[in-house]
Amino acid sequence: MGDGRGAASLRLLNALHRSIHPLLEQRWATTIPPLLEHLDEFTEETLSQKEWEEKLLAFLRDTLAVVSDNTWICQLSLEMCKQLPCYNGLPQEKNFLYKCVGTALGAASSKDVVRKQLRELLETAGHQEEAEREGLACCFGICAISHLDDVLAQLGDFMRSDVFRKSTGIFNIFKERSENELEKLKGTVILCYGHVAARAPRELVLPKVESDLLPNMFRYFSTKVLGIKVETKDPTLKLCLVQSVFMASQAICSNAQAGSFHFSWKPELVAQMMEFIKAEPRDSLRTPIRKKAMLACTCLVSLEPALEEQVQADLTRSCLYSVLSVLPDPEGERDHQESLYLDTMHALEDLLTSLLRRNMTPQGLQILVEHLSPWIKSPRGHERVRALGLSACLLQHFLDHLRVGALVPFHNLGLLIGLFSPRCADLWPATRQEAVSCIYALLYLQLGYEGFARDYRDDAVERLLTLKDGLVHPDPDVLFHTCRSVSQIIAKRLPPEQLISLLLTMFEGLGDPDKNCSRAATVMINCLLRERGNVLLEKVPELVSVLRSKLRDTQEEDILQAAQHSVYLLASQHCAAVVASLLGSPLPFDSHTCTLWRALAVEPGLTTQVLGLLLDKMSRDVPFKETRAFLLSSSPGREATLLPLAATCALYEVMSTPASGPAVLGLYPQLFAALLLRVSCTVGVVLPRTLQAKERRSAASAPAPRTLEPCRCVRHPALPRGLCSSPTPPACTAPSPAAVTGVQEPCGLYQVGPGSWGSRPAAGAAYQQRSPELLALGHPPACPGLWAHPCALRGGTSGLQVTAPGHRATQETRGTVS
Repeated sequence: MGDGRGAASLRLLNALHRSIHPLLEQRWATTIPPLLEHLDEFTEETLSQKEWEEKLLAFLRDTLAVVSDNTWICQLSLEMCKQLPCYNGLPQEKNFLYKCVGTALGAASSKDVVRKQLRELLETAGHQEEAEREGLACCFGICAISHLDDVLAQLGDFMRSDVFRKSTGIFNIFKERSENELEKLKGTVILCYGHVAARAPRELVLPKVESDLLPNMFRYFSTKVLGIKVETKDPTLKLCLVQSVFMASQAICSNAQAGSFHFSWKPELVAQMMEFIKAEPRDSLRTPIRKKAMLACTCLVSLEPALEEQVQADLTRSCLYSVLSVLPDPEGERDHQESLYLDTMHALEDLLTSLLRRNMTPQGLQILVEHLSPWIKSPRGHERVRALGLSACLLQHFLDHLRVGALVPFHNLGLLIGLFSPRCADLWPATRQEAVSCIYALLYLQLGYEGFARDYRDDAVERLLTLKDGLVHPDPDVLFHTCRSVSQIIAKRLPPEQLISLLLTMFEGLGDPDKNCSRAATVMINCLLRERGNVLLEKVPELVSVLRSKLRDTQEEDILQAAQHSVYLLASQHCAAVVASLLGSPLPFDSHTCTLWRALAVEPGLTTQVLGLLLDKMSRDVPFKETRAFLLSSSPGREATLLPLAATCALYEVMSTPASGPAVLGLYPQLFAALLLRVSCTVGVVLPRTLQAKERRSAASAPAPRTLEPCRCVRHPALPRGLCSSPTPPACTAPSPAAVTGVQEPCGLYQVGPGSWGSRPAAGAAYQQRSPELLALGHPPACPGLWAHPCALRGGTSGLQVTAPGHRATQETRGTVS
């Protein structure tokens, strides 16, 4: 607008129309007033410069069409060229004047005049100035609308002229013009090719893209020195090439024949754009190179042939790393860089959505989200919020363009929700809200796959928007309450077949470095198990295995407690399946498996079920099988069977937990009888051969987690004295050893005193093994002091004794039955 000079110029033109050309009076009387009205509607701050320039260029084209005199038009273009030096220092006005020159030359019919003036413009332009390079390139592009062949021919002649030939040699490079000036000149020519591709008629451009435009762009981007190809490091030349590639690709995409056009240059162009992106600094954003390179790739991705999967993966990783890792700008530079960064992020969004459009399936969506996953879990907050913003953008695009031809499953819904859900408790409020937006879109995607209309609104899912507002609150209690509410909504809308993948993914979230997210994963897992655990019967072995591995991989107390609570919730709904899965754990039980067994003893009702199942497992199978250690052995040996052995070890782990007391008391007689019978059936029995080998390996390297023997499952009595019905166990006086003599049958029980019962196994080589030690319960009728008290059944070299708790070792008496 120029402080009113724009309106004044239009009024002056209107007043001088007769002097300019006789045919313009009537036309300008109808075209100039609307332009003045447009200026009156805006201020200099609100007027769109691009829109205003388009109106003025349209006014110029209309004027030239009315005059339709080649001599007059050529003279006008010449006079415009003479005015160019007058606008040095006014880049915006000079840029627009170049566009006017191109418009006038485009209306001229004399090819010689067009070529001559284009050549003069190339030779006299200030290639060092960005605005002038851009304006000259626009001039060539506008002129190419009517004179494509002439423009290309003039560019080719100029590139073959002395201007380039004298300056590209290694010895002449600093003579007539500096290297920097030459790079700027190359950049102008490359940019001219880009604008020609963008503005020339589409039907004429397509055949020339691969044969003329792109080869000439790359010919002067790199040079050969002593036969070696050397690419420039000049950021201006890079920017010109990137912008020209973008315009050429965009021209192809907008062509009606783009769908059938096989673009053979596509792989090479994508590779070149990736090189530019990777070369940009990772921690700062100073030039628009990566933005324009990603815009070029966005157009290229949509063209044929499709990129190979590995190329797509490399492109995605490179762009994400180049943009998401950029550090936030310092306060002082924020205004200067914020616009560039936002434009770059929008370019990245466009590229990712372009990749998604090539594979608009759940699998295509998952591939992109997997690339975003490391950034979603990043320890740096600005990277997480950016990654989740991109994820929300992709999901919304997928939802907006969802077309379901048949009712098919959204097979990776659980995996995706499991990735985003823990971030509802992220340290950054914006990240929390973006996470809810992702879950919101995913649940509506699921409804779409179930056949619901695009405009259908689900009350439960809509409630997420209300919860999203509450996530701004920093109070942890509020956050975790909101996470619980979010998981309840997920539990209502998640298909049963997706529950296992959701839980497995959220188990991974237990190890999140952000403790808030780790706790949120715990809250959500427990909520899902309570709400939907009843459908997980077939998946119990897999879940138990994951929980065991989780315990093995961490020492975090929160994760340990979360895994224990999860197995408890699972067992409360599928007790038999959980017990069977844990019994399948390798023997000897490691500390993590023991932790899970003890988690089943926290509630009396569940503990009773577990003990009952273990007793059943212990009695259902034979305690040993007869084998021959050697082919020529005269007598068979006895080898323990695995299931009763595992059940015996599991009984110890459950009963060693103090909270199991009430359940143990309720099953007191059954436990005592079963364990005593177990001892009688395992004396002289050896470990299975697989476990013998494991024991030997453990002994050679490090102590085993728990020593295994056929009838040894504990090393010391561990039951709490709280199980006794009386506060103090009655004292039992043991007889002297001389009072007990005789012979005992194998595993026979004998009384060695009022407070102790004993058993001595049969003599033999098998007994030379280490003596068994087993926790047992009972109240032998001959020992009134033992009723209702837990007793320890111990093995020694001379026999087995049942000893009341509280008795010192010196009170135990060993002997033989008389």
